[in-house]
Amino acid sequence: MKSEPKIKAASVIPLLALISMFVIVQSINEVKFKPAKETLNKNELLLSDNILDKTSVLKNEDTESNVDNNDIVITNTETNDENKIETQVNDLIVYDGLTKDELSLKINKNLNSTLSGMGELIVDYALNLGLDPYLATAIILHETGCSWECSHLVKACNNVGGQKGGPGCEGGSYKSFPTLEDGIKGFMDNLYNNYYALGLTTPEAINPKYAASTAWASKINYYMQLIKTS
Repeated sequence: MKSEPKIKAASVIPLLALISMFVIVQSINEVKFKPAKETLNKNELLLSDNILDKTSVLKNEDTESNVDNNDIVITNTETNDENKIETQVNDLIVYDGLTKDELSLKINKNLNSTLSGMGELIVDYALNLGLDPYLATAIILHETGCSWECSHLVKACNNVGGQKGGPGCEGGSYKSFPTLEDGIKGFMDNLYNNYYALGLTTPEAINPKYAASTAWASKINYYMQLIKTS
């Protein structure tokens, strides 16, 4: 009769051992899964702070900055090329073995008073039309007296060639021009259309049609020589 409790105790011990093992295994599994969950939370935190997005934005800004700098370099290169071309053009011989700047300077030495500094305009327009810039300037000087002091016709009505027509300067027969540039170009247009285009390209050939005085040609030649030797 006393041996039955011993048998029951012996059967309970293995059962307790199994329960303990089950509890231990569950604990181990919980420990294993906790780091993974914490890692997931950390990744979610990175995304929520947009750290990756910020890095991408910084890279894009650097790229845009480099593009802008490259654009500036290209612009500077184009500007330098334009300056080189302009310098090369200015160095070209345009007439009588002279560059445009040299020819303009030579003519400007003979222009005073109201026409002072108008040499470049005269050179540009004369060469554009195909006129001798020395001849055009010589006629201007003879008609205006601008080697010293320009005439009233120049100062009041911008007429540099003694041209007649309307509108009349102060109601007279000589033509009035709105600006000095218009007067210079109007004179050279007349010289080209009514003389050069007809083959009259020297003072001697122009004289009979342009002026009543037979001494006109010699005076023009004097001014031409004066300009050339300036």
